[in-house]
Amino acid sequence: MRKIRLRMACGSLMLLGSLALSVWMASAQQAPTPKTTGFDLKKPVVGAACPTCPWGAMAIVVKEAMKHYGWDIQICYYCAGGPREARLVSKAAMATPPQNPTPDSLPTPNGPLDFGVTGTEFLQWAYQGTNDFAEDPGTPQRQLRLIAKIQEPTYYIIAVKADSKITNLSQIVENKLPVKMVARTGIGGHTTPTVLEYYGITEEKIESFGGTFATGYNRENEADVFIGFGSLTNAPEYALFHQASQRYELRYLELASDLKQRLMREFHYKEGVMPLGTFRGVDKPIPTLVRDGTVIYGRTDMPDDFAYTLAKALDERQELLQSPNASMNWSYNWRTVWRALDIPLHPGAARYYKEVGYMK
Repeated sequence: MRKIRLRMACGSLMLLGSLALSVWMASAQQAPTPKTTGFDLKKPVVGAACPTCPWGAMAIVVKEAMKHYGWDIQICYYCAGGPREARLVSKAAMATPPQNPTPDSLPTPNGPLDFGVTGTEFLQWAYQGTNDFAEDPGTPQRQLRLIAKIQEPTYYIIAVKADSKITNLSQIVENKLPVKMVARTGIGGHTTPTVLEYYGITEEKIESFGGTFATGYNRENEADVFIGFGSLTNAPEYALFHQASQRYELRYLELASDLKQRLMREFHYKEGVMPLGTFRGVDKPIPTLVRDGTVIYGRTDMPDDFAYTLAKALDERQELLQSPNASMNWSYNWRTVWRALDIPLHPGAARYYKEVGYMK
């Protein structure tokens, strides 16, 4: 009987030990990973793009400007790609690493996106739930709030080789011209697809005429029609016209008047002029459409004090917009820094702009 009791006691102890081990292992597995980012740690994550892209370069400016106030901004350099950046920030998504990492890839913060940098129009589309955001669940993203808009002229450009007889894109389909076209359809949302649709141009038609159609440009390949956005800066998304104008003598075409009005209405661009000498071959001002700049923005969950400090830091450190880290054609305008289409201003930023008299 004593042996039986001893065996039972040992069995019970073993069972209890096994249960305790299981409980400990389960709790260890469920233990939360220590938080490394966020406003409370003074390490918020900004969604941006590559360092040579406008939004990535602006994120570097933000990081430098906020150092003086004790904030260590964490940059996600791989959270862009057209409207994707505003989409990720609006949903407080986790910072994303590069799809095809290399030894030179920059580190990605381990945390959700707290605020972002994007194009004004993309933020407008996200806020209103239009264009690229029309089919997103839960749109429009009314929780988005502006901190600052920095001016950055970007032009919509149509160019052809100077020895081409093309004076209007409609001639390509009408005359079944075998052109070699480069159309940057991935830049600016549905803008370029809308332009191509207006002129009846499709990849299939171009190829049926004996031509070629590409969305990217390699200067080693022949091309004679170029469509997309361009800027005085040589960022990857604007490099097309720098490279094409270096290789070819180009002639620049105007958009049809009714198409221009449609693009302004649907995509919120502004009417403007590409200045004389912007690229080789621009021998006169070219009427076109311009984008409304770069915005730094957050959500309604951004602390007021952070939004106030960010607006203040960008104003106080305007010289950073022309620093070696800022390879863009930026300018700070106190009359417009606090306005960006229909996007509401964050109350913390509004408090700063009112204090300095930029707005009433």
